Amino acid sequence: MREAKGLAILTITKAGFIISGRGGTGIVVARIEKGWSGPSAIGTGGIGFGFQVGAQVSELVIVLNTPEAVNAFSKGGNVTLGGALSVAAGPIGRDAEASLTLGAAIYTYSRSQGLFAGVSLEGTVIATRDEANAEYYGKPVEAKDILSGKVQPPAGAKKLLEVLSK
Repeated sequence: MREAKGLAILTITKAGFIISGRGGTGIVVARIEKGWSGPSAIGTGGIGFGFQVGAQVSELVIVLNTPEAVNAFSKGGNVTLGGALSVAAGPIGRDAEASLTLGAAIYTYSRSQGLFAGVSLEGTVIATRDEANAEYYGKPVEAKDILSGKVQPPAGAKKLLEVLSK
């Protein structure tokens, strides 16, 4: 964490039987000269195909280890392709994913709840939620300006930024 260039925090719901769908929302923050940037809203969605069944909710923390990984979140959207092996039962689950993320060096930590098992081929899109950013900041703002520290974080982000600074 001390060397992280940024963090993405997401909650994702996934359900399916042979064909699955997933969607969720979250935020991304970047390390800047004075600490951390304000949060930029992101959303994700995707589909999968394979031997799979069930439903689960996952909470993810994605540690962005390079400036390029952070920049990928400031450009509007990213696509990942890969295979997934997922098992979740009750309050604790484990995910193992092998994926090809274009231009990003990341570590992903997850916690899953639900009942889901399977092996599948997955495709996912992660994109900036411009409308949510405009609502939160009170005006239209670009993700690249938020993540570079050019946009002052609102008072509502104070607690998050304090925790990240520890």
